[in-house]
Parts: sequence; C-alpha cells; structure tokens
Amino acid sequence: MVLKLWHCSLSRSIRPLWTMEEMGLDYELVCMKFPPRFLHSGYTDINPIGTVPFFTDGFVEMTESSGICQYLVDQYGPTSLSVGLNEPDYGPYLNWLHRSDATLTFPQTLVLRYSQLEPKERRHTQVVQDYSQWFFSRLRSLESVVKKREFLCADRFTIADISVGFALLFAETLGLREGFKEHTEAYYVRLKTRPAFIKACSL
Repeated sequence: MVLKLWHCSLSRSIRPLWTMEEMGLDYELVCMKFPPRFLHSGYTDINPIGTVPFFTDGFVEMTESSGICQYLVDQYGPTSLSVGLNEPDYGPYLNWLHRSDATLTFPQTLVLRYSQLEPKERRHTQVVQDYSQWFFSRLRSLESVVKKREFLCADRFTIADISVGFALLFAETLGLREGFKEHTEAYYVRLKTRPAFIKACSL
C-alpha cells in the first residue's frame, strides 16, 4: 500500500509528515495552499470536512494529525517513537498525544482565525489576547516536565514530542514564541535541530 498525505506547509500535517520522515517510510505527498477547501480544487470531494491533514493507507482514511502519527508507529513499527503498553510512561505518552491538540493547539486556532483569517471587520483583538493567554497558561504543564526531562516521556524522543512540537511551531508562526519560558524554549530548540523536522518544514 502507498501512504499518501495531503499537506499544507506549517499546518497540522507536519505531525504525520515529521513522523514518516523519522521512520524513514516511503510516502506520496500532495502539497496544497492553505486553506485547501477554498484553494485546492476537488479537495472537499476527497475530504468532505476540508481540513488538513488527510491521510490514506489503502482503504484507511484519517484526518486527525496525532491519530495518524499513532497509526503510523503502531502499524509500521516497531519503533522507538512509540511507547508500549508495558512501559511505565504509556499513560503520559497518550496524555501528551491528546493534550497536544485538545489543550495546546485549540486556543491557537482561535488566535489564528481572529487575527488573520477573518475579514478585517470581524477580527477581534480581545479574543486573540484571551486565547493567547489561555495557551500560555496551558503551556505551564509542558514547562514543568521539560525542566526535568530532555523529552516528554520514556526517556526518549517519541511521537508525543512530535505532536507537542507542532503546537510550539504553530505558536512561533503566530508570534507567540516570545512567551515561552526558559525550559520550553530549550526543548523547542532541541526539536528544531532534528533532520526530520527540518525536512518536514521544508516541504
């Protein structure tokens, strides 16, 4: 089967793209301009909800970026990027995978929408400020962990770091990096030096 990913630069599709690069998997990449539901003809015929990423592996179709990462490591492992059921950090591993979007990326989507995507008359400074602060307050949980650890769990780099790493990249694109605390900034710098991250961000 051919792994195929529909991708927009610096979007959530960075997560599965970065994962495939870390694993050395072969894949087909369709690069699109954002937002693809308006700018990529026929995209909503492929993915009716119009979001990015969209991923296929034969008959398997997926739209959730962290879920695709988990699928890749489980389906195409074994790999050190995953954390097994028998490992003490399995719970934190799953928690970070879900926290990356539900807690960290979510407020940033509102910052993006009301600072850039909405027509000027609908942009809302208070929403941008409130949800930027929401993001920073939730980022405290990351700071407390990376103050003590090089990576988030299992004493190694995993897809939990990929999922959270994208949330930090998203923050940087929104001009929020200046709000990173010392250890979060150092952690982000470590992630950005990885060749697979550099490759994924260049596509």
